Amino acid sequence: MSVAAISSERTESDDNVWTRRLVLFLRVMALLSILKGLYHWAQVTGFVGGEDEAFENQSMAWQAATVYFAVIELVAAVGLWLATPWGAVVWLTTVVSMAVIELMFPGIYGGSLIVVGVEAFMLAAYLALAWMAARERPP
Repeated sequence: MSVAAISSERTESDDNVWTRRLVLFLRVMALLSILKGLYHWAQVTGFVGGEDEAFENQSMAWQAATVYFAVIELVAAVGLWLATPWGAVVWLTTVVSMAVIELMFPGIYGGSLIVVGVEAFMLAAYLALAWMAARERPP
């Protein structure tokens, strides 16, 4: 094999490296969304928590937020796994929604700045990967 052939093979395989990384990131976020969605459903159905933490004993705001995240996290997970544009939009909605609830309505889930930081980090990682993947596509 000539040097030119080896160089062209490597270039072809490296052409979509950021797109592959973005898809891997989306799949990891899909798995995380499945876990979060199932956790919220476990809260709704009573599989986690004790008598005092039962779904029906919580405030209406907590109940509404929990059901919202139980549904939207699983919808986002499907879209993320398939790497569809709507999946990323739904996932971004969940990330921003959780950050807003934690920051602006601390009475619902406790106002954890750690949760907000993790959500912001995931959002920044997605935006960076999406930007790099968009840059490697020809105009």
